[in-house]
Parts: sequence; structure tokens; C-alpha cells
Amino acid sequence: MANYLPILIYLIAVIGFAAVSLILPHLVAPRRHTRVKDMPYESGMDPVGDARKPFDVKFYLIAILFLVFDVELLFIYPWAVSLLAPDGVPVDFRPAVFVVLIILIATLALAYLVAYRKGVFDWRRK
Repeated sequence: MANYLPILIYLIAVIGFAAVSLILPHLVAPRRHTRVKDMPYESGMDPVGDARKPFDVKFYLIAILFLVFDVELLFIYPWAVSLLAPDGVPVDFRPAVFVVLIILIATLALAYLVAYRKGVFDWRRK
């Protein structure tokens, strides 16, 4: 148990610091409510209009496409790193892994072409 004493002391210090950091501003900070302080923060701009205005679907489509292509790149990066590593992909399996990667990239290209043909990237089209 004596081996864990420094960890226990550190844990108490961290929890104490967090508690003091959360409680102290509520006890010491001034509470002056003004019209400007009570306004919602809109990235440095004065809020205009209703905040519940719906977004155009194109924003969501671009976000989904970004996630799809970003996740697919996460699959390509480890392959590229392990291909040249001495303890990575065995030499016998490299052609099969390469074919699978080509299929993955072809699928990505096809998804990009479908999105392009649907007009997802054309912001001026109504």
C-alpha cells in the first residue's frame, strides 16, 4: 500500500485543484448582468434573425462526404506505412493487399463521381 501513496496524494491534489478551480470563480467573481453580457455569442457578430433557421442540405452532404473520404484515408495511411516496414505486410501478401487497396480507391473515385454528377459540389445550382 505504501507504493500507492504518491499516486493517492497526486489524485487528491488533482481533485482538489479541480474543485477549487470550479468553485472559486463562483465565490469571487462579480455578478453584473448587462444587456451585452446576456446576449448569445455568435462568433463575434451581433445575432440577427432567428437561430432556428434551417441549414441547406448541401452543408450536411459536404460534411458526410468529408467524413467518408477522411475515414477512407485513415485506411490508406496504415497500409502505406506497413508496406515498407520490415515487420509489416509479408511479401507474399503484398499483391493481394495492393489489389484490395486499388478496389478501395476505385470505390472512392466512384463515390466522388456519383456525388459530382448529383451536383453536390455545385453551390450555385438552385
